[in-house]
Amino acid sequence: MRSVPAILWIGAAPDVELALARRAAKRLVDVVDAADVADVVAEAPAAFIDRSPIAIVLASPAPDRWSLAECVAVSRRWPLAPIVSLASTLVEGRRRSGPPLSGVEEVAWHEFAGRLAWWLDDRRRGIPGGLGMPATSRREERLIEAAARVAGLAARGGAPISIAASRAADLEGLTDMITASGRPILRRALGRPALDETAEVLVWDVSVLTPAELTWVGLLSANRPTLAIILLDSFPRGDLAIAAARAGAAAVLARPVSLEAITGTLLAIEACRTTPSPACD
Repeated sequence: MRSVPAILWIGAAPDVELALARRAAKRLVDVVDAADVADVVAEAPAAFIDRSPIAIVLASPAPDRWSLAECVAVSRRWPLAPIVSLASTLVEGRRRSGPPLSGVEEVAWHEFAGRLAWWLDDRRRGIPGGLGMPATSRREERLIEAAARVAGLAARGGAPISIAASRAADLEGLTDMITASGRPILRRALGRPALDETAEVLVWDVSVLTPAELTWVGLLSANRPTLAIILLDSFPRGDLAIAAARAGAAAVLARPVSLEAITGTLLAIEACRTTPSPACD
């Protein structure tokens, strides 16, 4: 029997955002925790004595939490495992405080579950995908690979999806994004989505997530308990993500959303639709 894919999570999850990302990851893979790099370099966790993690996550609650020397030490222990820096909101401001670690993929906390689902789909299909690209790959090379990957997804298709956005330009962009992911669009709404939504999945670009939008999400969820609602917010924060989940949202992603993040999120939702499990709750 094949073992369940597992990631190595290094560092604590001291804030709500990293905790949310870790909880979402546990729905998809086994998560093996380690307090610090020195611990795993000195002695590999029991789960990885005879295998490599599919990814190594460096939980980053603040800029400069990890050094390049620590990344090299972990890479020497598991040379084939890609390293990901999981960024909280505070770290997302890194573009003002300096560049990220060389050769380490940086992923925002709200995108992690979606992108992990994308990477796992790559793995199941036996292709390297974005996570399997060399650490020295340039951003342009990763974008080209993602575009080629989505072309393959488009051929697979998917269930119709409804979309909504507060502005016409955002609605057009969201239309192109969902179409590129291979899903047909059932309904488009400018402004708030209708409460009589019939699709199984709704992607709603709220621009800015306010109490009014959260109330509407609650009404949508009460009217259609099985509706999976993905919200796109200008700057997701942990407290708002929790409030959205309590209102009935399935995920909150940043806008502009990456094709990898939205497609991976849709893949995860579709997987739970076809093969329900306690991890999907």
